[in-house]
Amino acid sequence: MVAAATLEQGEDHLESLLGVRPRRGGKHVAMGTHNSVLRLGNKVYLELIAIDPDGIKPDRPRWFDLDRPSMRASLAQGPRLIHWVARCADIEAARRLLPSDHGLVYPMTRASYSWRMTIPDDGHLPGEGLIPTLIEWADAKHPADALPDDRIGVVTMAGAHPEPATIRAALSELGLAEMLKVTYSVTPRLAAMLRTPRGTVTL
Repeated sequence: MVAAATLEQGEDHLESLLGVRPRRGGKHVAMGTHNSVLRLGNKVYLELIAIDPDGIKPDRPRWFDLDRPSMRASLAQGPRLIHWVARCADIEAARRLLPSDHGLVYPMTRASYSWRMTIPDDGHLPGEGLIPTLIEWADAKHPADALPDDRIGVVTMAGAHPEPATIRAALSELGLAEMLKVTYSVTPRLAAMLRTPRGTVTL
């Protein structure tokens, strides 16, 4: 998941890096955000998210830290990769494997798509972006299925955190230890290496 101060800035940024412009997705009315999406493979996509200037501000903090002053200041400097989301078949069971601050499971919709998703009450990024938000789609319909194949895919992801063992333990509980290798760093970081027609690009 890439966040930007505006959707247009994020689309310009990703197009300059990847050679492909993300397609407009739609509005998340309950969260006051909107998105653009880019197919990365079967049931996998890159999501670009931003606060919708025409949306209604929710009566709770927006998801993915978008209301936090430090996030807004960071995005004012430019779009960046902030998080990742893991699809699961039983979100309630997967949620029980994680700490309580991972949030509750909420039903969400965007256009014709419906899903359930974990969202912390204060909108923070779990594990400072390294522990994935969980998502369970309501049916077989998936946003990636409607997107063209732009020959972009995930090569690998990597993370760094001041308490890597804590992050590794949470990933292991979810069976995702091989999806994201986490090392030590004073400052949390997340990176994704993508295969593109222009070669390998790292977000």
